[in-house]
Amino acid sequence: MPRTPATAAASKPAASSSPAWSSRHLLGLQELSADEIRLILRQAEAYRELATSNAKKSALLKGRLVVTMFVEPSTRTKVSFNLAARRLGADTLDFAAGSSSLSKGETLVDTALNIEAMAIDILVVRHPASGSPESLTRQVKSAVVNAGDGAHEHPTQGLLDVDTILAHKGKVEGLRVGIVGDILHSRVARSNIWALTKLGAEVWVCGPSTLIPAELQEFGVKISHDFDDLLPKLDVVNILRIQLERIKGPPMFPSIREYARLFGLNGARLKTAKKDILVMHPGPLNRGVEITPDVADGPRSVILDQVAHGLAVRMAVLHRAAGFAPFATGDSPAEARSAKAGGPQ
Repeated sequence: MPRTPATAAASKPAASSSPAWSSRHLLGLQELSADEIRLILRQAEAYRELATSNAKKSALLKGRLVVTMFVEPSTRTKVSFNLAARRLGADTLDFAAGSSSLSKGETLVDTALNIEAMAIDILVVRHPASGSPESLTRQVKSAVVNAGDGAHEHPTQGLLDVDTILAHKGKVEGLRVGIVGDILHSRVARSNIWALTKLGAEVWVCGPSTLIPAELQEFGVKISHDFDDLLPKLDVVNILRIQLERIKGPPMFPSIREYARLFGLNGARLKTAKKDILVMHPGPLNRGVEITPDVADGPRSVILDQVAHGLAVRMAVLHRAAGFAPFATGDSPAEARSAKAGGPQ
């Protein structure tokens, strides 16, 4: 009998799930409740030790195929998803957009359908067009995970940023968190805003008026254009780069030098902040522009911690995408495999 996607799926161990998961897809944090965000983070905590050890590997996703389909450049996110899948025992396939039929005019949906015909299970997608991962869910049967779509959302970055804050502060509720930089073009900012506000943080955005959408106030976000006034009040500051590749038309600020003077986080400016402030950055860094090397590499920086937390978070997201029930810290992946099948699609 020919191996079709349906027969391939039937030949794999039955997945389990729980009503606690609203869906196997992860398209954005706007659609998740605070409880489900917390549940994903608890799942990540259960994977923490496994995520930080090269010597250990789970068999939870043995026989599953995870495809990373990135139509935009990526270092941290792509490597992190590939490592997360492998630490869970999955096979991985890295789709190279530049050498694919996309360069010949094939649509994203047709490309995804052709890949899915080869019996894949999870499709991790990055695309420059907002809404692309969501559109794929209407066409493919595989679970779809959004690894960043245009300026819309980057949900796993939002989750790992919250996870990093929790690890260092022990809470999110009541903290004052500032997101500084190019908010207009930032999917990271949007995912952080959704997660942080749902978990009870007071969220501020700061940057030139041309780089901050006024409608953010409708989502309970406070806006500042004076970094020097805002910084001393913050418990956490998340610095974003200027996304020059997304800025079309005339310049949105006078110069890079002027931007760095007004909104760059440097050593002198950091002296005005709280002694225990967390300095975050999703990467890639433009050193000397939005953040200086002494701050990026200094004692208040948790930038590399963010990368480390991303691995456990993405393991949790792939666990969810595979349809397995959540398990509490201290439980084992084997216990998740033994749960009954069924659940959300």
